[in-house]
Amino acid sequence: MEHEEITRRIISCVYKVHNTMGFGFLESVYEKSLLIELRKAGLKVESQKSIPVRYEGQSVGDFTADLVVEDKVIVELKSVEKLSKAHEIQLVNYLVATGLPATTAQAGLPVGLLINFGETKAEVKRKVRQLPNRKGSTGYRCQSSCNPVLPLSLAMSRRSEVKPR
Repeated sequence: MEHEEITRRIISCVYKVHNTMGFGFLESVYEKSLLIELRKAGLKVESQKSIPVRYEGQSVGDFTADLVVEDKVIVELKSVEKLSKAHEIQLVNYLVATGLPATTAQAGLPVGLLINFGETKAEVKRKVRQLPNRKGSTGYRCQSSCNPVLPLSLAMSRRSEVKPR
């Protein structure tokens, strides 16, 4: 199943949960509700999955993804009034941490969805970890010598982000 089809199905489930539950619950309530919908939709989903953070090929720690769908898409959930740039950077760093640079479409988890069960609507932002181009650059606009998992303050100052698709 292609990433685009997976993300389409995830987003459909998100809207169903938001339309049913509305706004005001804790993130964990939306996560459990979304798990039910994703599984009903026939998707393989793992909740609170520990994923190793790598630096120069070595494990330097772990982060916990809210959801990983079909071993291909990281889903980061929020239940806030409005998404901030910091939320986007968090997802980008998760994508980077799974294995920058990617050498094949299967390496790491190249797609992420940032989902907010907001007050008036469900917000969805899709981030894609692009494969290196001919010159070896990536969609992160990050120089090859930079630390791929930047502290939030440094990441914001460098504007280390992925282009939305």
